[in-house]
Amino acid sequence: MITQTASQHRCFWCLQIYYHANAQTTCTTYPDGLEVVQFPNKQTEKFYPDGSKEIVFPDGTVKHLKDGQEETLFPDGTIVRVERSVMSDNKEIHMTQFKRREYTDGTVKTVNCSGCQETKYISGRVKIKDEAGNIVLGKKQMSLQHAVSHGKCQLQFFAKTDKN
Repeated sequence: MITQTASQHRCFWCLQIYYHANAQTTCTTYPDGLEVVQFPNKQTEKFYPDGSKEIVFPDGTVKHLKDGQEETLFPDGTIVRVERSVMSDNKEIHMTQFKRREYTDGTVKTVNCSGCQETKYISGRVKIKDEAGNIVLGKKQMSLQHAVSHGKCQLQFFAKTDKN
């Protein structure tokens, strides 16, 4: 390990830089307590004094962790939020076309960019609201596509994949 300390203004603050040769990582500690770790694959991790953490991946993905919450920003604009607590572990996904929240009880709520909403319950019940918040369907085993086919809701559809 190689240690380098840079100081300025007669050591009113000191910058510490550690290089770990075996792992080829650099760890820099700033006077305000911020620690930055740089990996050889260009991944960077920042540890803030308040306990929060930021990870920047080589592909441009950025993950923020703070107070039990996790937010991941992908290069394509997708945002995934996960809130962790004793009572919940909900997951939120933001895309340009829709927002989706997946609840721990299995309920999935999707809000389309037009404002139309679909809530799927673990029982199989589906509730669909139009752009004004009026319930247009509240039946078991109905789909959002069914509501649109009956002219109840104006939506654009995107193929569902395992990632959605």
